[in-house]
Amino acid sequence: MINPIELVIFDCDGVLVDSERIAVRVHVAVGANLGWPLTEADVVEQFIGRSSASIRELIAVHLGHDVAATWTERFELAHRQEVDAGLTAVEGITDALDAISQPTCVASSGTHEKMRRTLGRTGLYRRFEGRIFSATEVACGKPAPDLFLHAAANMGVPPAACVVVEDSLYGAQAARAAGMRCLGYAGGLTPARQLESAATVIFDDMRKLPALLDEV
Repeated sequence: MINPIELVIFDCDGVLVDSERIAVRVHVAVGANLGWPLTEADVVEQFIGRSSASIRELIAVHLGHDVAATWTERFELAHRQEVDAGLTAVEGITDALDAISQPTCVASSGTHEKMRRTLGRTGLYRRFEGRIFSATEVACGKPAPDLFLHAAANMGVPPAACVVVEDSLYGAQAARAAGMRCLGYAGGLTPARQLESAATVIFDDMRKLPALLDEV
């Protein structure tokens, strides 16, 4: 028997706010200037869904820790500027949140500071205030299950009664590792085939999410 859903856990970037496109564009630009030319597809495959610390370590492997620190500094500055200039919520997410009856929370690889800025910029912060969890609170970020397990424990819900809404391969893998069901949003940058490989139910329109929650 499948446990009824008691908690919907949302990733933030690419699921609630349309920030992944900004992040990818900025990483490509910074990499071109610092000696690691990357395509947008490269960034999606290697960076999207990972914590800032994990990305920094990956850059350090290629370019050294000093360059990785410079990369992080330049990325964070440019990302903040672009977010402030025109970040929007993911299309359809407001309608979906209005229709979802289950308790919700956010569990993101981003820092609390970043989420206050992005969720605040799009008017979504108040919907989740007090129920926002960051990878900075756990030992290992996605694809490890730590963050989702941490969120579920704080919300008082067993993993088997949780559904995670994700848009990245690493996030989907983390949800499965945590013993949670996963809905993969393929309306963003991550190809649907990558999400499908993590045994995830795929959808491409946030307005379909409330109905899907009755089916998983």
